[in-house]
Amino acid sequence: IRMLEDITGIPPEDVPLKDEKVDEIFKSTNSLNIIDDDYSIRLGSLGIPEFGTKFVRQMLVDTQPASFADLIRISGLSHGTDVWINNAQDIIAKGTAKLKDVIATRDDIMNYLILKGVPDLKSFKIMENVRKGKGLKDDDIAVLKENNVPEWYIDSCQAIKYMFPKAHAVAYVMMSYRIAYFKDYYPIAFYAVF
Repeated sequence: IRMLEDITGIPPEDVPLKDEKVDEIFKSTNSLNIIDDDYSIRLGSLGIPEFGTKFVRQMLVDTQPASFADLIRISGLSHGTDVWINNAQDIIAKGTAKLKDVIATRDDIMNYLILKGVPDLKSFKIMENVRKGKGLKDDDIAVLKENNVPEWYIDSCQAIKYMFPKAHAVAYVMMSYRIAYFKDYYPIAFYAVF
């Protein structure tokens, strides 16, 4: 990012974190003017940190992110263990829940449970156990059911082995988005740095 700043003269903090052309990189190659139907790359996120791997590109295809918040969720899902595969991926594919509803970062658990009426401390302790892969105890499940937490959500908590904190996901996505901006608007600088 420093090299991009040196070449373009644009400080990274001046790059907007909301730009329709940049958003398109995470959904297609349209903003990069790649229109060849035979081209095997479906997204413009190649070379963008955190979003260029085959694994995450497939997540982008599966979820079609519509917002910066969606990218943060994808970052959380991609950095956890048993958070996406055999968990959120199946929940979204079956139509049980949308990307915005699945557990993507550890913070999601505590915040959701508090909104459902689970006491704050209990919500925190459940989050801590789930994020560490310890799952739910019988009394946790009882409290969740008392507060109308859906069965798919409980099952998702039970599957998780490790979860990423939301703050890390936000920091990663901010940097990735800024680099995507340069790829779209300053491609020569982007490819020189890459």
